[in-house]
Amino acid sequence: MSPLVETVSFVFGLVAFGYLAGWIGLLKPQVGDALTDFAISVAVPLLLFRTMAGAGFDGHVPWHLWIAYFSAIAVAWIAGQLIITRVFGRDARAGVVAGLSTSFSNLVLLGIPFMLGVYGQSGFEILSLIISIHLPIMMGMSILLFALVGRSGNGGFLQLAREFVVNLFSSPLIIGILAGLAWRFSGLEMPALGTRFVDALANIAGPTALFAMGLGLRKFGISGDIRPALVIAGLKLFLMPAVALAMAKMLGLPLLSAQVVVAAASLPSGVNPYLIANRFGTGQALASNSMTIGTLFAVVTTAFWLSAVHWVYP
Repeated sequence: MSPLVETVSFVFGLVAFGYLAGWIGLLKPQVGDALTDFAISVAVPLLLFRTMAGAGFDGHVPWHLWIAYFSAIAVAWIAGQLIITRVFGRDARAGVVAGLSTSFSNLVLLGIPFMLGVYGQSGFEILSLIISIHLPIMMGMSILLFALVGRSGNGGFLQLAREFVVNLFSSPLIIGILAGLAWRFSGLEMPALGTRFVDALANIAGPTALFAMGLGLRKFGISGDIRPALVIAGLKLFLMPAVALAMAKMLGLPLLSAQVVVAAASLPSGVNPYLIANRFGTGQALASNSMTIGTLFAVVTTAFWLSAVHWVYP
């Protein structure tokens, strides 16, 4: 077995192990929720803090990296939204959920341990540059589009904007990133005891996140909206990484940056589109089904796209 196939199999195997633990009743769904909360609120923020505090970034703004990745997001979002509204005849609000599900990669629970396993710390540092602006941009676009197409419930755009700002700067992930940058710019040296505490929790972020994701998939399952969800998952797994690879080559990204951008784009959707769909009361089945279906097939498609980078970058 090649190292690439072994690593991909290991990463998705941990997800499958979590799913199996929920399927046979070894662990209750509430355990998955608790593990996810721990990963998102404690372990992963500390991992991001450690990376931002100690990474050897060269100080320049990675415009080409961001342009390559967010161009793929834009193309995938537009394609998903148009197909759901024009082909499947769903309303504009469901179209926003579809666009988000087509373009929102699971960069935290799946992406972080995946990059660490495949490309090591250097690959994770590149991914961190994407994560640092990914959540604010995607959440902001979702709120803006829902405000434009209308939504159910009380409150207008300004209320949504206030909620967005509050949620953004209270997010443990954003706090971890900002705290790491602040520590780095301060020039302070981390005490030995502090390093041990951070390392102890940051080092278990990856396996915990993957296992928790598997338990979460068991809870969501697949029900209703199968055909549109299959289309959305297909666009996520094929269209978005194809655009990312084309943009990476056109912009002249170095090999490792191109690998990280394409790998990140090839990952399936995470739980965020479902949470947003649930927040606005539309497209919940579409979001959850596309996430589950995409994760099932991503073990094969992601390996394909990692190989495709080497074909394009001989």
